[in-house]
Amino acid sequence: MAPREVVIGVCLALIAIVFNFALHKIEEGHVGVYYRGGALLQYVSQPGFHMMVPFITSFRPVQITLQTDEVKNVPCGTSGGVMIYFDRIEVVNVLSTQSVFEIVRNFTADYDKPLIFNKVHHELNQFCSAHTLQEVYIDLFDQIDEFLKKALQDDLNTIAPGLYVMAVRVTKPKIPETIRKNYELMEGEKTKLLISEQKQKVVAKDAETERKRAIIEAEKVAQVAKIQYEQKIMEKESQKKISDLENDMHFLREKKRADADFYSRQKQAESNKLLLTKEFLELKKYEAISSNNKVYFGNSIPGMFFDSGQPAIGRDKVSEAATAAQLLHPSELDKVTIDSSKDS
Repeated sequence: MAPREVVIGVCLALIAIVFNFALHKIEEGHVGVYYRGGALLQYVSQPGFHMMVPFITSFRPVQITLQTDEVKNVPCGTSGGVMIYFDRIEVVNVLSTQSVFEIVRNFTADYDKPLIFNKVHHELNQFCSAHTLQEVYIDLFDQIDEFLKKALQDDLNTIAPGLYVMAVRVTKPKIPETIRKNYELMEGEKTKLLISEQKQKVVAKDAETERKRAIIEAEKVAQVAKIQYEQKIMEKESQKKISDLENDMHFLREKKRADADFYSRQKQAESNKLLLTKEFLELKKYEAISSNNKVYFGNSIPGMFFDSGQPAIGRDKVSEAATAAQLLHPSELDKVTIDSSKDS
């Protein structure tokens, strides 16, 4: 019984060992490629547990999600013969699942070494050899990442379709210490120049602000003066209109007063013309005579006032006076009295 149990135990151990080497796991974000006797099998497994023939078949996981390859310490010679070094260049790339088999077959499972690392060295040296240190270090440094991305992708589209470069990040290169100090001095001078230019711009801006402020103040004063001038004109025009209205009102009042006076006098004259008849004047004459202190009767009354030897001219004047008395207004005629005492 003991040897039988030993055999069973050995068999179970062998089965466990075989099962352990046969069973393998592919992580999420990866696919598995298999080699048998060194030859690449066409089978590509998906994430999960899988079985394979142990000791004969082997597998390699291949990442199909975004991955970042870091290329470190890349030497680069400029067109002027200066050697510089890029500490780190990061290349973000992704491999399509459908292209895994072809790329692994052509460039092995470590495809990023010939397609990414070696190509970065090559393309970066091509760029540096065509430009000066000033261009690589200062002027065109911001274009290096785009240049590398485009150059890598153009080559990959030809030799390894399905591998895509998403981004390239380039760090500032290391340059010789003496040159670096010169650049630092140059940057310091450039900074001073920029500060000076900024100060000039600030001064110019302040002057422009003051000029605009003065213009605004002048415009405000001019507008106020214009408004005041217009107000004075409006006041004068209002006073002129008021004066014209007062003059018109005065003229109308005077005209109405003159028309009323003319009308009154006209009516008075018309009434006098109707009133001063021969009979009315005769009546008034007798009323006036009757109101005198003395009354003379007889045919020789005119002789009482004039002597026989008095010139005829005196008598004519008396006749004219009597005639004028007849033409007087009745109200004025009442005032006429013959004071005999004064005549005598």
